Amino acid sequence: MKIYLFILAMLFTSNIFSQKVFSVQYSNQADIKVYVVKYENQADLKVFKVKYNNQAGDNNGKWFFTDYANQASKKIFFVDYENQADLKIFFADYENQAGWKNSSKKHLLY
Repeated sequence: MKIYLFILAMLFTSNIFSQKVFSVQYSNQADIKVYVVKYENQADLKVFKVKYNNQAGDNNGKWFFTDYANQASKKIFFVDYENQADLKIFFADYENQAGWKNSSKKHLLY
């Protein structure tokens, strides 16, 4: 019985903190409003898009974009202007570049 509870707890916590995101069409559907900056030094978070669900990180900038909203831990909306955003991101070219530059905004993705 204890092993089942442990496995259930591990599955539950890994799903909460994994960075599986879904891009919504309207801002009122989103948990977080995101703006994509042109230069990495302007970003709060450098994001690397991973190809597979199991590669998504634990709030470390490795994002997996899901096909359906109910599969995601966070729903995001991409805004057109920087002043509308809760979080500014930069899409990194390499996985090892992903990570927080402004850790005061980490709470947005928990």
